[in-house]
Amino acid sequence: MMHRRKRQWRWLGLGIAAVFALSALGCASVLSSRDKSPAQKDVPMYMDFGDVMIPQELKTIKDQTFIYRTAGHTSGVLTLNGRVEMNSLIAFFENNMTKDNWSKIGEFKSPRTVLLFQKENRYCVINILEGAYDSRVEIWVMPTMVGEAGLLK
Repeated sequence: MMHRRKRQWRWLGLGIAAVFALSALGCASVLSSRDKSPAQKDVPMYMDFGDVMIPQELKTIKDQTFIYRTAGHTSGVLTLNGRVEMNSLIAFFENNMTKDNWSKIGEFKSPRTVLLFQKENRYCVINILEGAYDSRVEIWVMPTMVGEAGLLK
């Protein structure tokens, strides 16, 4: 009987030690996430198109992305997804595209939102589709094709 009580106390002691160890690890991870330097925090970034800023929460879907580069020109489609609300994405792109000297020329809003932007020699189409758990974003950048009269061919 005495031997059984010692075993019970031993298991109780191990259980308490495990709880303290796990809570110490949890506190350490919370503190380390708070102590991130500005360079480590989630900040927007530029990816393949040097003047289209992307929210940090979005991750590239590589098998649905196609980028074409030539001397001084990049075009194609960048496909991303992440857990970001559609209205936040719309506001993000409207604000940051303006900062990067893109002019908004139109939009379609429905369950799928399409934002249209133009620069001196390029167009950008941002297609946003909100799903049940995440949002999908396609960013299309293409050159304008201006003819002699200044009209699109």
